[in-house]
Amino acid sequence: MEYSCKDFKVGKCEGQKVVDGETMPLVLQPPEPEKGNFESLLMAIKKNKDWFEEMIIKNSAVLLRGFNLGSAEEFNEIVEAFGWDDIRYVGPAPRTQVYKRVWTANEGPLSEFIYYHHEMVLIKEFPKKLALFCETPPPEGGQTPFVPSFRITERMLEEFPEAVEKIEAKGLKYTFTAQSNKKHTSSSFSSMRGRSWEDAFGTSDRAEAERRTKALGMDVEWLPDGGVTTILGPRCLTKVFDGRKGRRMWFNTLVGMYGKSHSSAMMADGEEIPENVVKRCEEIIEEESIQFDWEKGDVLFFDNLALLHGRRPSLPPRRVLVVTCK
Repeated sequence: MEYSCKDFKVGKCEGQKVVDGETMPLVLQPPEPEKGNFESLLMAIKKNKDWFEEMIIKNSAVLLRGFNLGSAEEFNEIVEAFGWDDIRYVGPAPRTQVYKRVWTANEGPLSEFIYYHHEMVLIKEFPKKLALFCETPPPEGGQTPFVPSFRITERMLEEFPEAVEKIEAKGLKYTFTAQSNKKHTSSSFSSMRGRSWEDAFGTSDRAEAERRTKALGMDVEWLPDGGVTTILGPRCLTKVFDGRKGRRMWFNTLVGMYGKSHSSAMMADGEEIPENVVKRCEEIIEEESIQFDWEKGDVLFFDNLALLHGRRPSLPPRRVLVVTCK
C-alpha cells in the first residue's frame, strides 16, 4: 500500500531514518494549512482508518504533526475513531488517568532515562499499538526514542549466534521486587521503579493480589518486610508476529531487568546470561535507536509488536499522554 492519501501530506522530521526500505517515523501532515486542526484530522482518520492502520504496520511508527491537538479530550477522540479496544496498563511505572482511556506516560523523575521496552512485554496480554500525545514539549531532551526490534535480533545473531539460540531454547526468567505501601519512603516514590505492589496490582489484599498476578502469568513470593517478589517465566527471547515480514522481534526486557537491585533476568533454568552478551546488546539497541524532538500537539502511533521505546532525560516541564490499545 502506497503513502499517497489526499487527506494527508507526507512530511519529514529531524532524526527520521529509513530501515529496510521503511521510513521511521512516517510523518503525516495536513494537506493544506487550513486543515491543521482537530476537526479536519478527525474526519481524515474516519475516512482513512484502514489505510492509516496499514501505515502503522508498514512503518512501525507514524507521527501526526501540524494538526494542533490541544487537549486530552481531543486525543481521546482521535484514538476512539479507530475503534481499537482499550487495554489497561499493568506494570511498575507510576501513571495517572487523565480522561477516559488517556493516561499520563511514566511519571518517574524527568532526570532519569527510561530504558527501551515493548509495552507490557512481560504480561500475557500486551497492547498491539500505543498512541502518544505531546501536550507540553520539554525545553530540552525528553525524546521518546524507539528501536526497530527485528534489527536487534539480526545483529545479536550476527555477533552471538550460539548464545541467542541457547537463550531462545531455554527461555527467560525474570524477577521483580516491589515494596508495600507501608514500607515506602519519600525517596522510594522518587524512583521510576518505586511503585508499590498495592498500586501495581490495584489491591491491598494479598489473596486478591495473588489471583491477579496468576492471571497475568506470574508467581509471587511474599517477603518478611511486606514486599513481594514476582517471578515470570519462561518467557520468549524473540517472537514472530503475523503481517510483519516474518521478522524475529527482540521481544523481551533482558537488558532492562538484568542485574538491577530490584530485578533480574536469567535463563529459565537459572543459568546466568554472560554479562558481555547483555552489555553488547545494550550498545546495539542504542546504536539502532531513532528519535525526534517533540512539538506541541504531536501524536505518535507505535506498532508495539515491532518497536522498543524509551524516554530520554529532560528538563521540566514535559507532559506526554498515552493510550494503550489491543
